[in-house]
Amino acid sequence: MAALKRKLSSMESSQPLKLRRENGSTASDEPVACVHDVSYPEGYVARQSSSNSEQSIPAKEFTFTLDPFQSEAIKCLDNGESVVVSAHTSAGKTVVALYAIAMSLRNKQRVIYTSPIKALSNQKYREFKEEFSDVGLMTGDVTIDPNSSCLVMTTEILRSMQYKGSEIMREVAWIIFDEVHYMRDRERGVVWEESIVMAPKNSRFVFLSATVPNAKEFADWVAKVHQQPCHIVYTDYRPTPLQHYIFPSGGDGLYLVVDEKGKFREDSFQKALNALVPTAESDKKRENGKWQKGLVVGKVGEESDIFKMVKMIVQRQYDPVILFSFSKRECEFLAMQMARMDLNNDDEKASVENVFWNAMDLLSDDDKKLPQVSNMLPILKRGIGVHHSGLLPILKEVIEILFQEGLIKCLFATETFSIGLNMPAKTVVFTNVRKFDGDKFRWISSGEYIQMSGRAGRRGIDDRGICILMVDEKMEPSTAKMMLKGSADSLNSAFHLSYNMLLNQLRCEDGNPENLLRNSFYQFQADRAIPDLEKHVDDLEGERDSIIIEEEDSLKNYYSLMEQYESLKKDVRDVVLSPRYCLPFLQPGRLVCIQSTRNDENLPYISLEDHVTWGVIINFERLKRTFDDDASKKPEDAEYTVDVLTRCTVNRDEGLKKSIKIIALKEPGEPIVVSVPLSQLYSLSSVRIVISKDLLPLEARENTLKKVSEVLSRFSKKGIPLLDPEEDMKVQSNSYKKAVRRIEALESLFDKHEVAKSPLIEQKLKVLHTKQELNAQIKSVKRVMRSSSALVFKDELKARKRVLRRLGYITRDDVVELKGKVACEISSADELILTELMLNGVLKDTKVEEMVSLLSCFVWKEKLPDSQKPREELELLFIQLQDIAGRVAKVELECKVQMDIEKFVSSFRPDIMEAVYAWAKGSKFYQIMEITQVFEGSLIRAIRRLEEILQQLIQAAKSIGETELESKFEEAVSKIKRDIVFAASLYL
Repeated sequence: MAALKRKLSSMESSQPLKLRRENGSTASDEPVACVHDVSYPEGYVARQSSSNSEQSIPAKEFTFTLDPFQSEAIKCLDNGESVVVSAHTSAGKTVVALYAIAMSLRNKQRVIYTSPIKALSNQKYREFKEEFSDVGLMTGDVTIDPNSSCLVMTTEILRSMQYKGSEIMREVAWIIFDEVHYMRDRERGVVWEESIVMAPKNSRFVFLSATVPNAKEFADWVAKVHQQPCHIVYTDYRPTPLQHYIFPSGGDGLYLVVDEKGKFREDSFQKALNALVPTAESDKKRENGKWQKGLVVGKVGEESDIFKMVKMIVQRQYDPVILFSFSKRECEFLAMQMARMDLNNDDEKASVENVFWNAMDLLSDDDKKLPQVSNMLPILKRGIGVHHSGLLPILKEVIEILFQEGLIKCLFATETFSIGLNMPAKTVVFTNVRKFDGDKFRWISSGEYIQMSGRAGRRGIDDRGICILMVDEKMEPSTAKMMLKGSADSLNSAFHLSYNMLLNQLRCEDGNPENLLRNSFYQFQADRAIPDLEKHVDDLEGERDSIIIEEEDSLKNYYSLMEQYESLKKDVRDVVLSPRYCLPFLQPGRLVCIQSTRNDENLPYISLEDHVTWGVIINFERLKRTFDDDASKKPEDAEYTVDVLTRCTVNRDEGLKKSIKIIALKEPGEPIVVSVPLSQLYSLSSVRIVISKDLLPLEARENTLKKVSEVLSRFSKKGIPLLDPEEDMKVQSNSYKKAVRRIEALESLFDKHEVAKSPLIEQKLKVLHTKQELNAQIKSVKRVMRSSSALVFKDELKARKRVLRRLGYITRDDVVELKGKVACEISSADELILTELMLNGVLKDTKVEEMVSLLSCFVWKEKLPDSQKPREELELLFIQLQDIAGRVAKVELECKVQMDIEKFVSSFRPDIMEAVYAWAKGSKFYQIMEITQVFEGSLIRAIRRLEEILQQLIQAAKSIGETELESKFEEAVSKIKRDIVFAASLYL
């Protein structure tokens, strides 16, 4: 342990030098301009900055020349005004934070520094502690010196302190929000908005952000909410320019596609794509190595593209290199491919081993034997590392330290490595330019590319940074341009209501949920959109009024009749082609008329008959879902699909999916059997043909469609005979008869109508349709304007209050009840379900280990295909949880909260119940890893979050005087808080 501390302290002493070198300017550096703007609240009178403040002694001197954006930001701080600093990764934003802290400490004021992740908070605490000493740390896991003048914490802790009315908040002069662009995060972004809105009115702010195009809009919001000026200091300048290359799959070289001046080289891009060698490597990546939990073992392919790439990078001395992959398994697999390569000399190997074992000395002997620990050292000694969220936290930190010290030359990492502490490399490689976003594979966005490529180029060391995209499929130049030269993602609000937020607002003395919503960035952006919407309405109205149509009133009447006519024909088809009547006639070989894919607009004057084609029925089947899940549905209401052989075209979209389009039989395409819903059928023919039993061969399908074409040509004059709804299909429903009578009446009206024989009737109807569409758009935009000018979440707020009243969390007068007090304390998991479990006796009546196991369902969100089924007593608890979740979700739906009950209930997952139960029972960590397929780091993160929930439940039990439950939760914490899972961070 002492040896590790010595090693870490030697690294700490070198840290400021590294910071200076990365932020310093050399003599040859040219001064780079930045954009400096300021947002004032309405009616604010800007005061003149006094000459005294300009001449005052700086709070902190730096040993390097500051960049213009740093100087400008520091001037704002000296004037006591808030500032948003928006600059690229590694541009030196931390300098502004250091100055704000130094200034606060000099002025005997309290300052809070917030970061989005605990690991980053730990690293910043270490950095600031060395610089200022009067520094404390508060994260969900650790609290150190909470009375210090400078407090480093996660944004969630800041929000919690605000709601609890912490004394500290009254003393805070400056709040630094690092990585404030996290505010656009779908799940956690709302915490930033709450914290900023609820911050003390006399506080000033430093917002540090990656480049965002709408930084001015953000500053305008802060100025409005806090009634104080907020400066924007924005720079697009990269301290080290970047060159962007493409490495085509199967190729043997790099192609420069964007040079250091930002010029896109189209000719070079085309050459790169032409060099693409069709390869199955991307589909067979996993065939040569056996996936298993932890590192991959097995035969590794010879000279893969990745191997060639890293070899070339090392030969050209472009290392250290970070290779980004979007999969934890892939990271480890690729690192193992490199295991034959040795990038470290003997001295470096010895240093790696020394640092590694000094850190591992914190672990027990059993934990040192974990496969992840024993498998990692051999590749680390070779200068190759892996970094992803599935690693043991202590291993991740060792790898970060080794990388910073230059002992890792080649690091395989997921995109999370691009967020947080400044750890640049000379080269960044994207092993893939597509990522799976939970729904489909898509190209990475320009914002994601900017964030990750920002790691390339070390300031003061490299004259340029190198980014390499490995491309294994054709991409359009426009897609590449958008990725490589597109703008950063805008900072858009991800605000959403939660019950915890609502209850805390109602409980606070000066809390007001409506006020919070009114002051949210979401509402601000909605209000901002109104002038643009007004202009859009004016433009649409001008376009509509410019359309002059002869006989418009008569034409409108005719148009309306056409709409009714098409609607009635659809009603008739819906009855005739309902399962009740048409199923007996869906035999193989029957000719069927189906709606093809329409390209033009849905014009009521163009009959659907113009958009149908013919095919032949092969089979039909009932969808397995439907009434099985819904007891209210009758068997005849079940949904069916019909397999029809017809002519189609096949296109591949940007993802990996195929899109199939049904076309007319005469058009060029492929004979394909497609599944269509009954609603896509248009009519059933009385004709049946003999079809081949085996339609797999293309020839058999072509011959079958030839027979269909022959039947069509035979009946070309009279039209192909159809099944008669009444005589053949025995349709007797009253709705059918009523619709048929109305169709007949409408047909006679058409013949007599005054515009029916008007010349150019179709063109006139088309123009009228355009005008009607414009009217519909105008109404739609005006509706958006009305909802924007009102409170955006007004209806949802009412609905959620209804839920809280119905479930007994608040009274009719919005006074927080006992259940509400419990839910106020729970912010790390679903507050309503946990409160229900706690107060209906489920948590009280179970053993401690079983209770902890049940709570694991709240923290585990990953999908495990082969997860272990929990034992009977745990499964019964899980069923109770699902039952409560279903009942609460049903109440929410009844109260008009948008809710997918099935999706909500299935969001609680039992995948790690057995593992957590074993841990609470006292099993060793290595024993647990033998019974689960989970990554070590992922399980540790889940158990740490579990401890966070238990701490909140302790506070909840305390708030309502439940001493028995309080002691039970404390016992649960003592059972899980031990060994490797809660090993201290190396940064602390």
